[in-house]
Amino acid sequence: MKSKNIPADIRIKSIKEAQNEINEIIEKLENKDADLENSLEQYERMLHLNHHIQDLFRQKSKEITKSTIKKTKKKN
Repeated sequence: MKSKNIPADIRIKSIKEAQNEINEIIEKLENKDADLENSLEQYERMLHLNHHIQDLFRQKSKEITKSTIKKTKKKN
């Protein structure tokens, strides 16, 4: 799933906010009275949230790598 396919309201969430929403969705999906159509929509949203979190982790990893490389070059 590409980042551009992630809804705008998800793209503005922090990692913590996205994780909290995923936990809320899981609780709803565990409810035996949940209707199938809504469950599918919630599951799809959960996938978007998960991909958003992965994107944020990739960005942070790149930032850390760049920072580490700069510090290493300064020492040499």
